[in-house]
Amino acid sequence: MPRRTDRPETPEQQDGPRLRARSSLVARRMGLRSNLEVTTDPRRRLLGLLPSLFTLLNMASGFLSILMAITGRPQFAAVLIGISVVLDITDGAVARLVRSVTPFGLQFDSLADLVSFGVAPAILSFTVLSGTDLNIAPVGWLASFLWLACAAIRLARFNVTIDPTADKKFFNGLPSPGAAGVIIASVFAFPIPETDAQRALAVVIVAIPALLMISSVRYRSFRSLISPKSRRPYGLIAFTALLAVGFVLDPAITGCIVAYSYLAIPVLLPARMALPSA
Repeated sequence: MPRRTDRPETPEQQDGPRLRARSSLVARRMGLRSNLEVTTDPRRRLLGLLPSLFTLLNMASGFLSILMAITGRPQFAAVLIGISVVLDITDGAVARLVRSVTPFGLQFDSLADLVSFGVAPAILSFTVLSGTDLNIAPVGWLASFLWLACAAIRLARFNVTIDPTADKKFFNGLPSPGAAGVIIASVFAFPIPETDAQRALAVVIVAIPALLMISSVRYRSFRSLISPKSRRPYGLIAFTALLAVGFVLDPAITGCIVAYSYLAIPVLLPARMALPSA
C-alpha cells in the first residue's frame, strides 16, 4: 500500500478560517456585510455592484480632471472634481439604500477618493500655481505635494480608525471632498496668479485646507441629512433649492460662501455650535 504522507499545514492555511471568521465578525460589529459572505441571488449581486459603479465613475471623473489640468483647462478640471464630489456622496447613499456596505467597498471608495480629492486637486493646484514658469515651479511642487500627502494621511487615518461606536455625525479633520470644494471655488473666484502676492495667496488657499484634513477639528458629516432613511428632508430640500438659486445667479460667489464657510466655521466655533444635530 502506498504510504500516505501528511504535509504539515502552513501558517497561512492554519490562520485562514480564523481570519475569515474575524473578518465576518468585524463586519457585523460595524454594521457591514463582509465581502467574504457571497450571495447566490443574481439580483442581490447586481444591486451590490451599484455602489462600486458610482465609485468607479468617481475615480474616472478624477482622472479626467487630471488630464484637463495638465492640458491647461483648470475650470474644466475643477468641474470634474465637483462631479466626483457628487458621485462620492451618491455611492455611499446607494450603498446604504441597497444594504451593500462592505469592507471592499470602503477600501475601494478610499482609493477613488485619493485620486479625485488627492491627486486631482494637487495637479490642478500645481498647474495653476506654476504654469509654464519653471522659476516658480518649486512653489507649485511643494504646495501640491503637501495637499497630496495630507489627503493620503487623512484617508489612511479614517480607514484605520473606523469605530462603530463613534459619533457618525462628525468627522475628525476636514473631509477630503470638503477640502477639494475650496480648490474648486477658488479656481472660479480668483484669477490665475501672476504676481508674487497672488501666488502667496494661492499657496495659503492650498495649504490651509490641506493641513485641516489631518487636524483634529470636528467637521459635520451630512450623511445623516441625505440618508434614504431621513425622516426630515425639508431642511435639505430648502437648502438645495437655495444653493441652486445661488449657483444660477452667481456660481463663483455661492461656491466660495459654501466652501469657505464649511472650512472656517468649525475652526472658529465648536462643531456642535456651528451646525446643530439633525
